[in-house]
Amino acid sequence: MKTLSQPTLILSLLSLLLLLFLLAQFPPPAQAKFSRLGVHRPRSPTQARRQPDDDDVESDFVTFYYNQTLDHFNYRPESYTTFRQRYIVNVKHWGGGGATTNAPILVYFGLEGRIEHALENIGFLTENAPHFKALLLYIEHRYYGESVPFGSWEKASRNAASLGYLTSAQAMADYAAVILHVKRTHSAGNSPVIVVGGSYGGMLASWFRLKYPHIALGALASSAPILYFDGVKPGGGYYSIVSKDFKEASESCYKTIRKSWVEIERVASKRNGLSILSKKFKTCSRLRRTFDLKDYLDSLYSEAAQYDEPPDYPVGIVCSAIDGAPNDDVLGQIFAGVVAYMGDSSCYDVASDSAPPAPSASAWSWQMCSELVFPIGHDGGDDTMFPPAPFDLKSFTKICRSRFGIVPQPHWVTTFYGGHDLKLALHRFASNIIFSNGLRDPYSSGGVLENISDSIIAVSTINGSHSLDILTSMPSDPDWLINQRKTELEIIGRWLSKYYIDLVQFKLLPSS
Repeated sequence: MKTLSQPTLILSLLSLLLLLFLLAQFPPPAQAKFSRLGVHRPRSPTQARRQPDDDDVESDFVTFYYNQTLDHFNYRPESYTTFRQRYIVNVKHWGGGGATTNAPILVYFGLEGRIEHALENIGFLTENAPHFKALLLYIEHRYYGESVPFGSWEKASRNAASLGYLTSAQAMADYAAVILHVKRTHSAGNSPVIVVGGSYGGMLASWFRLKYPHIALGALASSAPILYFDGVKPGGGYYSIVSKDFKEASESCYKTIRKSWVEIERVASKRNGLSILSKKFKTCSRLRRTFDLKDYLDSLYSEAAQYDEPPDYPVGIVCSAIDGAPNDDVLGQIFAGVVAYMGDSSCYDVASDSAPPAPSASAWSWQMCSELVFPIGHDGGDDTMFPPAPFDLKSFTKICRSRFGIVPQPHWVTTFYGGHDLKLALHRFASNIIFSNGLRDPYSSGGVLENISDSIIAVSTINGSHSLDILTSMPSDPDWLINQRKTELEIIGRWLSKYYIDLVQFKLLPSS
């Protein structure tokens, strides 16, 4: 049986990020499905994408810490408390600032994890720095990695009051402060800034361009589901694409998965049924409820679809294993798919409450329970391989009250950033944003897939997956992916050319 080759998977510390996406600290009811973001595949065996032919790449990066303000938006004495925010700079190819050069700065916005992973895996910046003669800046998101307020995670997470400073708006104000600090320290006052982010980081990049146009000339927002809030797009869109991806890979595989949910319940209803299922799926601990197994499989299929990237295409690998197993045993076929995706193991950690929550998992849970309320669910119907389980705000609210003592605010994202009637709102007001999406990515159902104006441009690929365009390139990359990146570079190049013309026009740069 073929298993996934490691070079297709990215980012390290998988145990931490597995918890991030499964949110194991919650034992949710079936209706309260938590969203998964990030530019990596979080659960299967992996190593990071390395920069090709450059063993000394890390020596080009220098780590700094900025004394960041805790609260940017009020003036109580405690708001002036500071914490150490980590950022990383690479000036290897920078053309310099000064009075005449004004070479650009490419900024990567950290998301719900440690910033150092981006150094190895976000190739868009390092690969294009020589072309643009750009300074590279990577900023870690508050409450993640080493950028934790109050001195420790234990203190930062002690209650809702200390976690209350973890918001997207505070994070973007952090980014603004660090960017301006770096521009000052490098005499780069007129150097144009292009912000880049993937997934949640892509959402931040697009919103940053809208909120801070005086700091960022433009934004590349990769796989940014900014429309997946407040009913702007259907809540079932995510799982609709997961089902479509599997059906396109193999209709027989799709049908087997569709049948398996009923079969799991049928076996569980037998005497010692949960023990039978535990043995069948080689679970590390005995199943106490069918929800844990079904949630595990749900997440596995979703991840395979979300990160269905070349050259391996994990959806195809899962389906090949399912179709290749004896077809007289539905659950045996499903388990074959698990082994193909996760690799052969002595046991599989299926239970949702088998490990304590990691700091990043708790931080991301807070963000989803407060403002980033993704109403993702299974709508049911004939075109899905999942049983009906629509998003239930009441159940979700109950979980968030229990965990943090807060009530989710599902309308806040569209109130603060917009979303409804986006084209009407932005086609004259905003500019210089690339929304890139791969249409095999389930989150593309909440992405911007049509041009809003001449400079707010949607770049989509039929076969693309989640944030694939900003990852480190590989020799096996198909032509469509190479062309997608080329298109993005050409657009950014036009932004920069117009900017330098404006500098001359407004007497800020001597004409040549």
